[in-house]
Amino acid sequence: MVSALQLVLPEWLAVVDPEIWIAILIVLLGLGLGYLTIVGGRRLLERMGIDDAVEGTAVERTAGEYGTSTVGLITRLAGYFVVLISFFVAGTFTDIQFASLFLRAAAVFLPQLAIALLILVIGIVIGDKVEVLVAERLRGIKLPEISVIPATARYSVLFVAVLIALGQIGVATNALIVLLGAYALALIVFTAIATQELLASGAVGVYLLLTEPYCIGDEVAVAGQQGIVQEIDLFVTRIDTDGEEHIIPNRTVLREGVVRIQQ
Repeated sequence: MVSALQLVLPEWLAVVDPEIWIAILIVLLGLGLGYLTIVGGRRLLERMGIDDAVEGTAVERTAGEYGTSTVGLITRLAGYFVVLISFFVAGTFTDIQFASLFLRAAAVFLPQLAIALLILVIGIVIGDKVEVLVAERLRGIKLPEISVIPATARYSVLFVAVLIALGQIGVATNALIVLLGAYALALIVFTAIATQELLASGAVGVYLLLTEPYCIGDEVAVAGQQGIVQEIDLFVTRIDTDGEEHIIPNRTVLREGVVRIQQ
């Protein structure tokens, strides 16, 4: 039986199965929708200020090295996802036997995969932002151990994002909870080991603030430096000597002792 489509098409086109033409049209439509998703999504995200929010993060710098941006990366993934779906839908109109079965499985898995990738990208961006914010907050503390905290905050956010993303693609929830508990325990142990000197300075700082062996404005000699105390906080003591500021960890003050010079 000759289909209506074959009667309308020229003879050289009617040789091809009409289902093939429908599949080709679906793919072309998917390519067009994918392009519109990339262009429209980029404009939408830029109007929402996403490009400004991720400026300066590691993801943005890495994306810039490849000639794109975080916004461009997200919109491209969305556009490619639309195109991929169009190929699967087109496959149902062909004689490929496994296309229909594959499409059913893809209809369930691909949206979950897209959400998981989106969560992962968002987690990376938020993790970078958290690292920058924590580093800015701790910038005034001049201790080498303090650099561990921003990186730890970043990877904590990233780890949680990875766990949520894995949950979206069907990884067992119980396993995720066990992994999260193990990570939390490892984070506590690692933080305690990496910041033990920092914690020691903090404990000494509490002692110094409570007992006040010296005060702001006193002339002291400590750790080979003699000058006027400018500031005492939880972690360090700042001493001014002839226009030079010396930042001495509080643990050093307790270990080496301090001499208060009487006028």
